[in-house]
Amino acid sequence: MRYIAAYMKMHGLKLVTAESCTSGLIASAIAETPGAGELLDCAFVTHAPAAKERCLGVRPETLNRHGLTSEPVAREMALGALTRSEGNFAVANAGGPYASDPMIATGTLCFAWAFRVQGAEPVVVTETRIFIGERNAVRHESAHYALARIVPLHMRSIRRLKLGMRARQKIDAAA
Repeated sequence: MRYIAAYMKMHGLKLVTAESCTSGLIASAIAETPGAGELLDCAFVTHAPAAKERCLGVRPETLNRHGLTSEPVAREMALGALTRSEGNFAVANAGGPYASDPMIATGTLCFAWAFRVQGAEPVVVTETRIFIGERNAVRHESAHYALARIVPLHMRSIRRLKLGMRARQKIDAAA
């Protein structure tokens, strides 16, 4: 966690979480770090579909079409958290240690990481992963996983943005 916190400080990252299954464990892990006030803006814990709609702006159509355990829902949760906070990146999860849908394996979680970069649309990365174990073990493992992905995904997002800017500059220069 210290490495993640140091990286966040170095890059001026301020986290907002939109958590379902983890019920605030991601935010809590950040809060255990000295200087957490510099790293964490706020946390949304939204279990009920209505709370996801009301607090994060998840569209009912997305919930109806894709279900609670889906990358589109996690994506809308992350983007909703970004627009409703002062944070510049969000981590969201949807799903849980128990399957609410017989077609979805128990322990399936969908994640979204959204990075807001000045002058650009947020970069969003989504991923689905299955965790095996007892309910609270799944919750803790998935929270740690969400945090562990911050650094590599942020680095990848920054590289993509830089490549995109260079490509636009070349197009502008050629015009």
